[in-house]
Order: sequence, then C-alpha cells, then structure tokens
Amino acid sequence: MSVQARSQIGLVLMGGSPSGDVALAKRAEAAGFDSVFTVEFFNRHGYVPLAAIAAATERVRIGTAIANAFTRSPLLHASAAMDLDELSGGRMVLGLGSATRRMNEEWYGVPFEAPAARMRELVRLLHAAFAAQKGGGLRFEGDFWKLRIPLYSRPGAARETIPVWIAAVNRGMIAAAGAVADGLVGHPIATRRWHREVTLPGLREAEAAAGRAAGACALKPYVLTSIQQKREDAVYDAKCQIGFYYTTDLYHSVLDLHGLRHVGDACRAALKRLDFKAMAEAVPDELVDEIAIACTPDEAPDRLAQWDDLTDEPLLYPPSVGVAPERLAANHDALFHLFRRA
Repeated sequence: MSVQARSQIGLVLMGGSPSGDVALAKRAEAAGFDSVFTVEFFNRHGYVPLAAIAAATERVRIGTAIANAFTRSPLLHASAAMDLDELSGGRMVLGLGSATRRMNEEWYGVPFEAPAARMRELVRLLHAAFAAQKGGGLRFEGDFWKLRIPLYSRPGAARETIPVWIAAVNRGMIAAAGAVADGLVGHPIATRRWHREVTLPGLREAEAAAGRAAGACALKPYVLTSIQQKREDAVYDAKCQIGFYYTTDLYHSVLDLHGLRHVGDACRAALKRLDFKAMAEAVPDELVDEIAIACTPDEAPDRLAQWDDLTDEPLLYPPSVGVAPERLAANHDALFHLFRRA
C-alpha cells in the first residue's frame, strides 16, 4: 500500500509548546494528514491547545492522544470533548490513558486503583453523557462513580456522540478497550510483534465477550518516526526515546515477549546515573526496527508499509527526548514532504 493509498494517517504533535503544536497542525492539514493529536505531560495540557487548533484548521480531525483519564472527573472530560467537538465542527476524538501509578500519585496527587476496571466504567459514563446531550437528565450508577443530574443537557452539540479511544499496553487495559472503546492507542514502544500476538488477539477476544463486532475497537498505534539524511542519526534519536520509555517497568512486558528484559534493566540503571547516552546505547538495533521508522528519506515509505496489516491509521510520533532542536525540525520537514497526501 502506498502512502497515497493508505486510508488515513495521523500525526502526534511535538511542537514543544501550544503555539508550536498549532503551527504543526496547520502544516499537517496542508500536507493532507487526516488527524493531529496533542499529548499530555506534567507541563503540557491535553485539551487547551486543541481549541486553538480547532480554530486554525478546517478539515483535519483533532484529538487527545492521550489525556490523563483519572486526574479529572468524568464530566470534565465529557464537557471538554463536547466543547472541542462543537468548536471544530465535529472533528474531535477523545483519547484517554490511565498513565502509571507514579504519574498519578506523585505528579497529580490522585489515587491510583483498579485502572482497567475504572477505565471501562469511565468510557461507559462518557457515552452516557454524550447520549444525554439532548436533555432528559443524566443518571449513572457504577462501582466508581454515581451521578445524578436531573436537568443535564448540552445545547449546540455537533454530533450525537464522540469517538473514545483508550491507550493500552498490557492485557488488562487491552481487554477494557475491546469491551467499550472505539479505538486503542498503541504505545510508542509496542513492537509490531506485540501488536500481532497480544494487542489484536486481545481486542478481538474482548469484543466477542462484550457482544461487539470484530474490529469495533480499531488499533491506532503510535509509530515512532525518525527520518534523517544519515541513518545513524535517525536510529540514535529513536533509541533515545525508546530507552527513556523502557526505564518504566510497566512496559517491560513488551521486552519479555522478545526475551529482552535485560534492555529495560540497563535503561533503568543508566537513568539512575543520569547517563542518557548509555540509556540509548542499551537499545539494540533489532528492537528499533520492530518499533520505529528510523531511517533515511528513501527508506521511509517501505518502513511505513510494514504497519499496513496492523492499522488503517498509524499515528506518526517524532522522537523528542534527547533530540537536538534542529534534528526535530528536520524530522518534521521530512514527514510532511514524504507522507504528503494533498
């Protein structure tokens, strides 16, 4: 499948600031990309930049990939999504992720418990809120949330519902996504083998158990994309990002599938020493090849085609950890040139 023939292609916005993300979103729309997504971190808000992006664009779908699920009440997620859907004329995708225990407890000061079960219920609650937009009130009785709003309504809604995607790596959250979500946002360090052997079978099993059609929850994977004139530069930038993620034990299940748990141990030890060079060098080339498009411009289309059997919408994700600003800019220029669809 050529880039032009691919049904959809998305971009994770790594502009470094809200204004930078708006500028990248405009470039992505001009290049014919189908979707753009903000990220959320302790110093980056997932929703706020999307309001400016909605105003600055006309066609491209917008979304969070991802917003932190448990650091806001469900109705704050719902109202933000509905506001952005209205401002964009029905282009919003609500992507949510549990994040890690440390992120919830140490960054945001919120409790972290039963993430997969809470995520299932959160998505059901969001669907109930979207369905109540026309009035008649909102009543929800769950294990984690109980809401009663007799006069709930949402005038001005652009659509009757909004797609909800769940970020997932491990089997419990994959099952939650398959049961209730419209899409699963694949983590940047999930390998193609992980998606073939774990993600997709888990989604299909959960869909069937929930009485849903096969494919009701589509895989929307982050695809780490690092394109430079020198292949070694592209690979090193990808390794910096991969090594940073593999300092987190939660993601080592992916390494276990490949018999590479020692890679995660080495990355974590290097981070404790603040040795970022060693952290990148701990990542083997074969793992980069399974995770990323890390290559020269002429190799990039064929590398993207390796994801064709997994998804109809890869979300291209430029690495930023340890990447020099000029290399990040060159990577963006290459993305918009090579994957142009307009």
